Amino acid sequence: LLLGTTITISSNHWITAWAGLEINTLAIIPLISKSHHPRAIEATIKYFLVQATASTLILFSSMSNAWATGQWDITQLNHPTSCLLLTSAIAMKLGLVPFHFWFPEVLQGASMTTALLLSTMMKFPPITILFLTSHSLNPTLLAAMAIASAALGGWMGLNQTQIRKLLAFSSISHLGWMALIIAYSPDLTLLTFYLYTLMTATVFLAFNTTKALKLSTMMTAWTKAPVLNVTLMLTLLSLAGLPPLTGFLPKWLIIQELTKQEMTTTATIITMLSLLGLFFYLRLAYYSTITLPPNSTNYMKQWHINKPTSTPVAILTSLSALLLPISPMILAAI
Repeated sequence: LLLGTTITISSNHWITAWAGLEINTLAIIPLISKSHHPRAIEATIKYFLVQATASTLILFSSMSNAWATGQWDITQLNHPTSCLLLTSAIAMKLGLVPFHFWFPEVLQGASMTTALLLSTMMKFPPITILFLTSHSLNPTLLAAMAIASAALGGWMGLNQTQIRKLLAFSSISHLGWMALIIAYSPDLTLLTFYLYTLMTATVFLAFNTTKALKLSTMMTAWTKAPVLNVTLMLTLLSLAGLPPLTGFLPKWLIIQELTKQEMTTTATIITMLSLLGLFFYLRLAYYSTITLPPNSTNYMKQWHINKPTSTPVAILTSLSALLLPISPMILAAI
């Protein structure tokens, strides 16, 4: 997995980038099908078919570009048809609308840690390819996909009770924000991706600690780790993009950049659509902390749990709630 990612992000030739993506796909397959449950096997096959199709499209787009221009360099993607093909191939890899159908299903079939890998690390190589080709992509197509992703991620998330599917739709709407800004400010897309990865990793690891898979089990998770659940609420609100928390930073910067590009309407639409996401994050936060289960528990809350929360989770939680005040430093770094 690490090798495939490294090859793709450090390559400047289409064939090596494609090879890295293939290694990545083949490396994650045993991790998804590890449990040998029929749903896990189904998820593996769906994942494999979609990723194989997307890889073929990437190869096709780069070959037609090389045929027309004689260039195999990733940054020299000048052929219009190749650009369109590449955009759809990367959208398929990432799970952007209209190629999003596989993503919630695959996440639901995988375990929590594999779902975390699929939502964060597996998105990095395709985002890198978008970053390298950002100057030649079609902004209108990306904007249409982005708004559709934000809308669908919000709408479909409202109806879910399974936590992994909820996080999948949250991921789709966040990818919408990244796709919207890639043509205008690629650095901002990477910053958004890093912060999204940080917050999503925190949420997945917290759920993995409390072993919550649906909203109903989440309500009883309060007694297992009260402190973790309180910090999880903050992380969820950060993921929703509420101001005093880290998640507000990328949304604020993206809206600012869109206003500079005179795309005020687009900025307004995508901001309104993020309210849909806010609703289901609030519902998750409500279930995790505010609602106590209907049955009265007869034992004391375990403020001192036998298995302490791991240090990475503690560090990630702090980062995903408190990075906003040092945003000038982060911006100076990029």
